[in-house]
Amino acid sequence: MKVLIADEHALFRDGLGLLIEQLDGSATILQASNFAQALKILDTEHKFDLIIIDLDMQDMVWEKGFDAIRAKAGDARLVVISASENVHNIRESLEKGASGYITKRAETKILSNALKLILDGGTYIPPVMLGKNLDDTPAKGKGKMLTNRQSQVLGLVAKGMSNKQIAYEMGVSEATVKLHINALLRAIGATNRTQAVIIAQKMGLI
Repeated sequence: MKVLIADEHALFRDGLGLLIEQLDGSATILQASNFAQALKILDTEHKFDLIIIDLDMQDMVWEKGFDAIRAKAGDARLVVISASENVHNIRESLEKGASGYITKRAETKILSNALKLILDGGTYIPPVMLGKNLDDTPAKGKGKMLTNRQSQVLGLVAKGMSNKQIAYEMGVSEATVKLHINALLRAIGATNRTQAVIIAQKMGLI
C-alpha cells in the first residue's frame, strides 16, 4: 500500500504514519508538510492507494486545493483530516469526492477503524453528521420513493459500510447489493454513494 500524508504538523504525520504501518506493515508512506510539497510529490510519484490531506494547510485555498489534489490522485482514496467539525466543511469534502472526513479530535481507535473502513471501500462520515439534516428546509414525505430494500441499503451505506459488509448484513450477494445501490442512486438523483447519503439527509430520508 502506498500512502501520502499531507499535514503541516510533523508529530501528527509521524503518529498517523505509525498507525498506518500497524494496519499494513508493508505500507510505503510519503509525507508532505504543505500543499505545494504534496502537489510536487503527486507529480513525481504515482499509484497511491490512500491520500490523507489536512484541510487547514496555510498555503492551500481549500476548494481549489482539493480539486488539484483529486485531479492528480488517480484511483487513490482521498481522506480529509482536520481540527474542524464544521458541518459545511464536512459536507463540501464529501460532496467533492472524499472517502472520509476525520477530525483530529478522534480517538486513536476511531481513527484506525475509519481508515480500515475507507481502505475496504467504505466511506467514513463523522458522528456529528449522522442523522443531521444538512438543509434548512429538508424535503418531507419522500420516503415512499424508495423500496424497503433500498431504504435498508441506504441506512447501511450511511453507516459507511462497504458492499461486502452490506451483503453480509443483508444475507445477499455483493452483486445484489450493487443492483440495490444503483437503483437507489437513480431514485434520489445521486451519482455516487457519498452524494446519496448527503442528498438523503437533505431529504429527511435518514
